[in-house]
Amino acid sequence: MTTSIIVLSKDSMSILKEQDVVPFRNRVKEYAVKTGMGIVNQTKLITAASELVRNMLLYAKGGIALIEVVSRGRENGIRLTFADKGPGIADIKLALKDGYSSGKSLGLGLPGAKRLVSEFDIQSQVGKGTTVTIIKWKNG
Repeated sequence: MTTSIIVLSKDSMSILKEQDVVPFRNRVKEYAVKTGMGIVNQTKLITAASELVRNMLLYAKGGIALIEVVSRGRENGIRLTFADKGPGIADIKLALKDGYSSGKSLGLGLPGAKRLVSEFDIQSQVGKGTTVTIIKWKNG
């Protein structure tokens, strides 16, 4: 039996320009500190969040970022959801491969973010947008 996730608190921010990135990162850090997350896991979470929020700006001209403090059984963590109405990703499997880039980047964004967090989910529809959800558990 899997224990369901309970949302303890949530907040959302519109990410529409580069200047929105630092306040977003700061807000994520605040929530991570409140859950008692250690500095290493905070750094992993913030690094993954930065990559995903920059992707949202670069490929979709922005979107909404949702920050949630979540609990599952005895675990507490942070769940971040990045939702945009951009062009979508035609081949998610390919986009998750190291070195693949549809732009002029190193192609480490999505696979790198996935490695830094406890849970990673991506849903995308061409022409409709992409939603990436990550969870970083306090102890994981």
